[in-house]
Amino acid sequence: MTPAAEPAGEAATGLEEQLKKAELAAAEHHDAWLRAKAEADNVRKRAQVEITNAHKFAVEEFAAELLAVKDSLEAALVAENPSVASMKSGVEITLKQLAAVFDRFRLSEISPQGQKFDPHRHQAIGTVDSDAEPNTVVQVLQKGYLLHDRVIRPALVMVAKSKSVES
Repeated sequence: MTPAAEPAGEAATGLEEQLKKAELAAAEHHDAWLRAKAEADNVRKRAQVEITNAHKFAVEEFAAELLAVKDSLEAALVAENPSVASMKSGVEITLKQLAAVFDRFRLSEISPQGQKFDPHRHQAIGTVDSDAEPNTVVQVLQKGYLLHDRVIRPALVMVAKSKSVES
């Protein structure tokens, strides 16, 4: 071998080693990337399952609390020879149970008798002549309900109409 050929051969061997090292590093990085991608997909899938379960079982605690109310109503139906007074008392107790459940879960009534009409919380069924100020709720036909601060059912109301000016 000529003296000039030796350094070229050594350089080629050095380049081949560098290439092999670079290929190994690239393979390791590719493997790490694939693992990270798979882990991210798994995290996304687990999060999706958790979100689905949260939606599916969001009312679980509320439903469990309502079971006592249902039990009370069923007990009233199987009572032998109930008197009107005992039935009334049982219904009042059951209503108190239901109100306690509503309070616990921040489900509150909208009963706007005498208040200004609010289209965000009330649904006007009609207007009536009244001595009350115009746009005042004069009759509540059905209570509305709020869950926290969100209206889940507006109150159905009758509203005082403006007195027409007589000519």
